[in-house]
Amino acid sequence: MTDRAVAVAAAPRQGDDASSATATAPVRRAAARAVARRATLAGWLLLVPALAFYVGFVVWPLVQGVQYSFYDWNGIGVARWVGVENYFTVFTDPDLLGAIRNAFVLIAFFTFIPVGLGLVLATLIRGIRYKAFAATAQTVLFLPQIIPLAAAGIAWSWMYAQTGAVNQILGWVGLGWITRPWLADYGTALPAVGLIGSWVLTGLCTVLLLTGLGKIDVSLYEAIRLDGAGWWREFFTITLPGLRQEIAVLVTVTVIAALSSFDIIYTSTQGGPGRATLVPGLSIFRIGFTQSDVGLASAFGIVLMVLVLIVVLPIQRLSRASDS
Repeated sequence: MTDRAVAVAAAPRQGDDASSATATAPVRRAAARAVARRATLAGWLLLVPALAFYVGFVVWPLVQGVQYSFYDWNGIGVARWVGVENYFTVFTDPDLLGAIRNAFVLIAFFTFIPVGLGLVLATLIRGIRYKAFAATAQTVLFLPQIIPLAAAGIAWSWMYAQTGAVNQILGWVGLGWITRPWLADYGTALPAVGLIGSWVLTGLCTVLLLTGLGKIDVSLYEAIRLDGAGWWREFFTITLPGLRQEIAVLVTVTVIAALSSFDIIYTSTQGGPGRATLVPGLSIFRIGFTQSDVGLASAFGIVLMVLVLIVVLPIQRLSRASDS
Protein backbone atom coordinates (compact mmCIF):
# COMPACT_ATOMS: atom_id res chain seq x y z
CA MET A 1 0.00 0.00 0.00
CA THR A 2 1.32 3.43 -0.94
CA ASP A 3 1.82 6.26 1.55
CA ARG A 4 -1.11 8.16 0.02
CA ALA A 5 -3.40 5.21 0.56
CA VAL A 6 -2.30 4.92 4.17
CA ALA A 7 -3.00 8.61 4.78
CA VAL A 8 -6.42 8.37 3.20
CA ALA A 9 -7.26 5.29 5.25
CA ALA A 10 -6.13 6.95 8.46
CA ALA A 11 -8.06 10.19 7.93
CA PRO A 12 -11.50 8.87 8.85
CA ARG A 13 -10.17 7.25 12.02
CA GLN A 14 -8.68 10.56 13.19
CA GLY A 15 -12.00 12.26 12.59
CA ASP A 16 -13.77 9.56 14.54
CA ASP A 17 -11.37 10.06 17.49
CA ALA A 18 -11.93 13.82 17.46
CA SER A 19 -15.68 13.46 17.35
CA SER A 20 -15.68 10.85 20.14
CA ALA A 21 -13.44 13.05 22.31
CA THR A 22 -15.81 15.97 21.75
CA ALA A 23 -18.77 13.80 22.65
CA THR A 24 -17.21 12.44 25.87
CA ALA A 25 -15.92 15.84 27.13
CA PRO A 26 -19.27 16.80 28.75
CA VAL A 27 -19.43 13.37 30.36
CA ARG A 28 -15.98 13.82 31.87
CA ARG A 29 -16.84 17.30 33.14
CA ALA A 30 -20.05 15.99 34.68
CA ALA A 31 -18.12 13.18 36.38
CA ALA A 32 -15.55 15.66 37.69
CA ARG A 33 -18.33 17.85 39.07
CA ALA A 34 -19.92 14.83 40.74
CA VAL A 35 -16.60 13.90 42.37
CA ALA A 36 -16.13 17.51 43.54
CA ARG A 37 -19.65 17.54 45.02
CA ARG A 38 -19.02 14.28 46.86
CA ALA A 39 -15.74 15.64 48.23
CA THR A 40 -17.46 18.83 49.37
CA LEU A 41 -20.25 16.83 51.01
CA ALA A 42 -17.73 14.60 52.76
CA GLY A 43 -15.89 17.68 54.01
CA TRP A 44 -19.06 19.18 55.43
CA LEU A 45 -19.98 15.87 57.07
CA LEU A 46 -16.61 15.85 58.80
CA LEU A 47 -17.08 19.48 59.85
CA VAL A 48 -20.62 19.10 61.21
CA PRO A 49 -19.72 17.58 64.63
CA ALA A 50 -17.16 20.29 65.41
CA LEU A 51 -19.48 22.98 64.06
CA ALA A 52 -22.34 21.66 66.19
CA PHE A 53 -20.19 21.79 69.34
CA TYR A 54 -19.01 25.30 68.46
CA VAL A 55 -22.54 26.57 67.90
CA GLY A 56 -23.86 24.80 71.01
CA PHE A 57 -21.11 25.83 73.42
CA VAL A 58 -19.89 29.17 71.98
CA VAL A 59 -22.33 30.87 69.62
CA TRP A 60 -25.57 30.01 71.41
CA PRO A 61 -24.33 30.96 74.92
CA LEU A 62 -23.01 34.21 73.44
CA VAL A 63 -26.40 34.99 71.90
CA GLN A 64 -28.12 34.17 75.18
CA GLY A 65 -25.64 36.32 77.10
CA VAL A 66 -26.41 39.29 74.86
CA GLN A 67 -30.13 38.66 75.37
CA TYR A 68 -29.87 38.37 79.17
CA SER A 69 -27.79 41.56 79.37
CA PHE A 70 -30.89 43.62 78.54
CA TYR A 71 -32.97 42.14 81.37
CA ASP A 72 -33.13 42.29 85.14
CA TRP A 73 -33.29 38.58 85.97
CA ASN A 74 -32.27 36.50 88.96
CA GLY A 75 -32.08 33.27 86.93
CA ILE A 76 -35.34 31.85 88.29
CA GLY A 77 -38.20 34.35 88.31
CA VAL A 78 -39.69 36.50 85.60
CA ALA A 79 -37.20 38.61 83.64
CA ARG A 80 -37.85 42.36 83.39
CA TRP A 81 -36.65 44.38 80.37
CA VAL A 82 -34.27 47.17 81.43
CA GLY A 83 -32.58 48.04 78.13
CA VAL A 84 -29.00 49.28 78.51
CA GLU A 85 -29.30 49.89 82.24
CA ASN A 86 -26.98 46.99 83.03
CA TYR A 87 -24.32 48.38 80.69
CA PHE A 88 -24.71 51.80 82.31
CA THR A 89 -24.09 50.15 85.68
CA VAL A 90 -20.93 48.47 84.40
CA PHE A 91 -19.44 51.79 83.31
CA THR A 92 -20.49 53.74 86.42
CA ASP A 93 -20.02 51.29 89.30
CA PRO A 94 -16.64 52.03 90.97
CA ASP A 95 -16.14 48.41 91.98
CA LEU A 96 -16.64 47.10 88.45
CA LEU A 97 -14.41 49.81 86.97
CA GLY A 98 -11.79 48.95 89.57
CA ALA A 99 -11.94 45.30 88.50
CA ILE A 100 -11.31 46.33 84.88
CA ARG A 101 -8.42 48.55 85.96
CA ASN A 102 -6.87 45.66 87.93
CA ALA A 103 -7.12 43.42 84.86
CA PHE A 104 -5.19 45.96 82.79
CA VAL A 105 -2.55 46.19 85.52
CA LEU A 106 -2.14 42.42 85.32
CA ILE A 107 -1.22 42.75 81.63
CA ALA A 108 2.18 44.06 82.78
CA PHE A 109 2.76 40.86 84.76
CA PHE A 110 1.06 38.37 82.45
CA THR A 111 2.45 39.80 79.19
CA PHE A 112 5.46 42.10 79.42
CA ILE A 113 7.41 40.18 82.06
CA PRO A 114 6.90 36.65 80.61
CA VAL A 115 7.55 37.71 77.01
CA GLY A 116 10.59 39.84 77.90
CA LEU A 117 12.03 37.22 80.22
CA GLY A 118 11.22 34.51 77.69
CA LEU A 119 13.24 36.35 75.04
CA VAL A 120 16.26 36.51 77.34
CA LEU A 121 15.96 32.88 78.47
CA ALA A 122 15.39 31.59 74.93
CA THR A 123 18.48 33.41 73.71
CA LEU A 124 20.59 32.05 76.57
CA ILE A 125 19.32 28.47 76.20
CA ARG A 126 19.95 28.58 72.47
CA GLY A 127 23.59 29.36 73.17
CA ILE A 128 24.06 26.34 75.45
CA ARG A 129 26.28 23.77 73.76
CA TYR A 130 25.17 20.81 75.88
CA LYS A 131 21.83 19.73 74.41
CA ALA A 132 20.88 17.63 77.44
CA PHE A 133 21.26 20.64 79.74
CA ALA A 134 19.28 22.83 77.35
CA ALA A 135 16.46 20.25 77.21
CA THR A 136 16.42 20.03 81.02
CA ALA A 137 16.19 23.81 81.29
CA GLN A 138 13.25 23.89 78.87
CA THR A 139 11.45 21.16 80.83
CA VAL A 140 11.94 22.91 84.17
CA LEU A 141 10.75 26.23 82.77
CA PHE A 142 7.68 24.65 81.14
CA LEU A 143 6.57 22.71 84.24
CA PRO A 144 4.46 25.58 85.68
CA GLN A 145 2.44 25.61 82.46
CA ILE A 146 1.13 22.08 83.04
CA ILE A 147 0.19 22.74 86.68
CA PRO A 148 -3.51 23.65 87.11
CA LEU A 149 -3.85 27.36 87.79
CA ALA A 150 -5.99 26.65 90.84
CA ALA A 151 -3.22 24.51 92.32
CA ALA A 152 -0.65 27.19 91.48
CA GLY A 153 -2.73 29.81 93.29
CA ILE A 154 -3.06 27.65 96.40
CA ALA A 155 0.65 26.79 96.48
CA TRP A 156 1.72 30.41 96.08
CA SER A 157 -0.74 31.60 98.73
CA TRP A 158 1.11 29.32 101.17
CA MET A 159 4.49 30.64 100.06
CA TYR A 160 3.32 34.26 100.32
CA ALA A 161 2.09 33.76 103.90
CA GLN A 162 3.82 35.50 106.82
CA THR A 163 5.73 32.31 107.65
CA GLY A 164 5.92 31.11 104.06
CA ALA A 165 8.90 30.35 101.86
CA VAL A 166 9.09 33.85 100.32
CA ASN A 167 9.51 35.59 103.68
CA GLN A 168 11.91 32.92 104.92
CA ILE A 169 14.16 33.40 101.89
CA LEU A 170 14.05 37.17 102.31
CA GLY A 171 15.08 36.73 105.94
CA TRP A 172 18.00 34.49 104.98
CA VAL A 173 19.40 37.06 102.54
CA GLY A 174 19.12 39.93 105.02
CA LEU A 175 15.88 41.47 103.72
CA GLY A 176 13.74 40.51 106.68
CA TRP A 177 12.65 44.13 107.14
CA ILE A 178 10.43 43.94 104.03
CA THR A 179 8.70 40.67 104.93
CA ARG A 180 4.92 40.83 105.18
CA PRO A 181 1.83 38.78 104.35
CA TRP A 182 2.05 39.70 100.69
CA LEU A 183 -1.45 38.70 99.67
CA ALA A 184 -3.04 40.44 102.67
CA ASP A 185 -1.36 43.80 102.04
CA TYR A 186 -3.35 46.30 99.96
CA GLY A 187 -0.21 47.60 98.27
CA THR A 188 1.38 44.27 97.37
CA ALA A 189 -1.55 41.89 96.81
CA LEU A 190 -2.09 42.66 93.11
CA PRO A 191 1.63 42.63 92.15
CA ALA A 192 2.06 39.40 94.12
CA VAL A 193 -0.78 37.77 92.20
CA GLY A 194 0.66 39.14 88.97
CA LEU A 195 3.99 37.48 89.68
CA ILE A 196 2.21 34.14 89.96
CA GLY A 197 0.96 34.68 86.42
CA SER A 198 4.47 35.65 85.31
CA TRP A 199 5.83 32.43 86.80
CA VAL A 200 3.19 30.33 85.04
CA LEU A 201 3.54 31.93 81.60
CA THR A 202 7.31 32.40 81.36
CA GLY A 203 7.89 28.75 80.43
CA LEU A 204 5.35 28.87 77.60
CA CYS A 205 6.91 32.04 76.21
CA THR A 206 10.42 30.61 76.43
CA VAL A 207 9.58 27.34 74.66
CA LEU A 208 7.64 29.02 71.85
CA LEU A 209 10.39 31.60 71.31
CA LEU A 210 12.99 28.84 71.26
CA THR A 211 11.00 27.19 68.48
CA GLY A 212 11.00 30.46 66.59
CA LEU A 213 14.74 30.88 67.05
CA GLY A 214 15.26 27.49 65.44
CA LYS A 215 13.63 28.78 62.23
CA ILE A 216 16.00 31.74 61.83
CA ASP A 217 18.75 31.12 59.27
CA VAL A 218 22.08 30.67 61.06
CA SER A 219 23.91 32.30 58.14
CA LEU A 220 22.32 35.62 59.09
CA TYR A 221 24.08 35.53 62.45
CA GLU A 222 27.35 34.56 60.81
CA ALA A 223 27.08 37.44 58.33
CA ILE A 224 26.40 40.07 60.97
CA ARG A 225 29.21 38.77 63.17
CA LEU A 226 31.61 39.14 60.25
CA ASP A 227 30.57 42.79 60.14
CA GLY A 228 31.71 43.12 63.75
CA ALA A 229 28.26 43.36 65.32
CA GLY A 230 27.89 42.59 69.01
CA TRP A 231 25.17 40.70 70.87
CA TRP A 232 23.00 43.79 71.26
CA ARG A 233 22.90 44.62 67.55
CA GLU A 234 22.52 40.94 66.66
CA PHE A 235 19.50 40.69 68.93
CA PHE A 236 17.68 43.76 67.56
CA THR A 237 18.67 43.24 63.91
CA ILE A 238 18.02 39.50 63.47
CA THR A 239 16.53 37.83 66.54
CA LEU A 240 13.72 40.25 67.33
CA PRO A 241 12.46 40.70 63.74
CA GLY A 242 12.71 36.95 63.18
CA LEU A 243 10.47 36.29 66.20
CA ARG A 244 7.79 38.81 65.24
CA GLN A 245 5.06 36.21 64.61
CA GLU A 246 5.84 34.27 67.79
CA ILE A 247 5.82 37.44 69.86
CA ALA A 248 2.45 38.47 68.37
CA VAL A 249 0.97 35.08 69.29
CA LEU A 250 2.36 35.24 72.83
CA VAL A 251 1.17 38.80 73.40
CA THR A 252 -2.31 37.81 72.22
CA VAL A 253 -2.47 34.73 74.45
CA THR A 254 -1.08 36.44 77.55
CA VAL A 255 -3.25 39.56 77.20
CA ILE A 256 -6.34 37.36 77.01
CA ALA A 257 -5.09 35.45 80.07
CA ALA A 258 -4.66 38.71 81.98
CA LEU A 259 -8.05 40.19 81.09
CA SER A 260 -9.93 36.93 81.70
CA SER A 261 -7.96 35.78 84.77
CA PHE A 262 -10.01 33.93 87.38
CA ASP A 263 -8.40 30.73 88.71
CA ILE A 264 -5.32 32.25 90.32
CA ILE A 265 -7.26 35.14 91.87
CA TYR A 266 -10.05 32.94 93.18
CA THR A 267 -7.78 30.41 94.89
CA SER A 268 -5.17 32.85 96.22
CA THR A 269 -7.02 35.99 97.32
CA GLN A 270 -10.69 35.70 96.25
CA GLY A 271 -10.44 39.34 95.24
CA GLY A 272 -9.09 40.56 98.57
CA PRO A 273 -7.93 42.22 100.63
CA GLY A 274 -11.05 44.28 100.17
CA ARG A 275 -11.25 44.65 96.39
CA ALA A 276 -7.53 45.09 95.80
CA THR A 277 -7.27 42.06 93.49
CA LEU A 278 -10.82 41.97 92.15
CA VAL A 279 -10.88 41.23 88.39
CA PRO A 280 -13.74 41.03 85.87
CA GLY A 281 -13.86 37.22 85.83
CA LEU A 282 -14.31 37.04 89.60
CA SER A 283 -16.79 39.94 89.57
CA ILE A 284 -18.93 38.19 86.95
CA PHE A 285 -18.88 35.01 89.04
CA ARG A 286 -19.97 36.84 92.18
CA ILE A 287 -22.65 38.92 90.47
CA GLY A 288 -24.13 35.94 88.66
CA PHE A 289 -23.91 33.20 91.31
CA THR A 290 -23.76 35.06 94.63
CA GLN A 291 -25.91 38.12 93.97
CA SER A 292 -28.13 36.25 91.43
CA ASP A 293 -28.08 39.17 89.01
CA VAL A 294 -27.81 37.32 85.71
CA GLY A 295 -28.50 40.42 83.62
CA LEU A 296 -25.67 42.50 85.09
CA ALA A 297 -23.29 39.55 84.99
CA SER A 298 -24.11 38.99 81.32
CA ALA A 299 -23.60 42.67 80.51
CA PHE A 300 -20.23 42.67 82.28
CA GLY A 301 -19.25 39.53 80.36
CA ILE A 302 -20.12 41.17 77.03
CA VAL A 303 -18.14 44.28 78.00
CA LEU A 304 -15.16 42.09 78.92
CA MET A 305 -15.36 40.30 75.57
CA VAL A 306 -15.40 43.63 73.71
CA LEU A 307 -12.42 44.86 75.75
CA VAL A 308 -10.47 41.74 74.84
CA LEU A 309 -11.25 42.27 71.15
CA ILE A 310 -10.31 45.96 71.34
CA VAL A 311 -6.91 45.05 72.78
CA VAL A 312 -6.18 41.91 70.75
CA LEU A 313 -7.35 42.85 67.24
CA PRO A 314 -4.88 45.76 66.82
CA ILE A 315 -2.06 43.42 67.87
CA GLN A 316 -3.05 40.94 65.17
CA ARG A 317 -3.44 43.74 62.62
CA LEU A 318 0.01 45.15 63.39
CA SER A 319 1.63 41.72 63.14
CA ARG A 320 0.08 41.15 59.69
CA ALA A 321 1.00 44.64 58.51
CA SER A 322 4.64 44.14 59.54
CA ASP A 323 4.81 40.92 57.50
CA SER A 324 3.43 42.49 54.32
